[in-house]
Amino acid sequence: MGKAKKTPKFAVKKKLVSSKTIKKYKEEVLNPNKKDTQKDKLPKNVPTVSSALYFTYNTALGPPYRVLVDTNFINFSIQNKLDLVDAMMQCLYAKCTPCITDCVMAELEKLGQKYRVALRIAKDSRFDRLPCIHKGTYADDCIVDRVTQHKCYIVATCDRDLKRRIRKIPGVPIMYITQHKYSIERLPEATLGGAPRI
Repeated sequence: MGKAKKTPKFAVKKKLVSSKTIKKYKEEVLNPNKKDTQKDKLPKNVPTVSSALYFTYNTALGPPYRVLVDTNFINFSIQNKLDLVDAMMQCLYAKCTPCITDCVMAELEKLGQKYRVALRIAKDSRFDRLPCIHKGTYADDCIVDRVTQHKCYIVATCDRDLKRRIRKIPGVPIMYITQHKYSIERLPEATLGGAPRI
């Protein structure tokens, strides 16, 4: 017959505080000249919450809507034979102002002769031209940065990666093309404070 194992009894021994722990405590907590390492670990540029957002309600969104257009959205509109401004007005039932950044224009110019129709549409006088200050001409980063700073835009894109990035930003609706017409995603949530979809 084997020896029965004893279960450990809790709270029997009192732990003694050693002199090393007291010294360490004094150095960490009570020393006023010591630098706080936790503040150094925090990120430098913490994004501030937009004043336009009230919980999930975006107060900056309202007619006339400002729609930030991506390169592939113009190309897909041409393929589906949709006029940008008219189709946007049919989708939102309000006046829309399509906006194009310098990065999107540069991308369209880089694509060359094949996309000359898209470039001609983008140079239309009904479109607002938004200047870019940053370096480079990568339109996706430009659109994401602009939308995080200013919550007054609806983003029009068919790019899956860009949609995924924009969904992480609260209060920004996404316009895309489905079944030969424009459709809007997250607009009730952005304007009606998280209203359920019907």
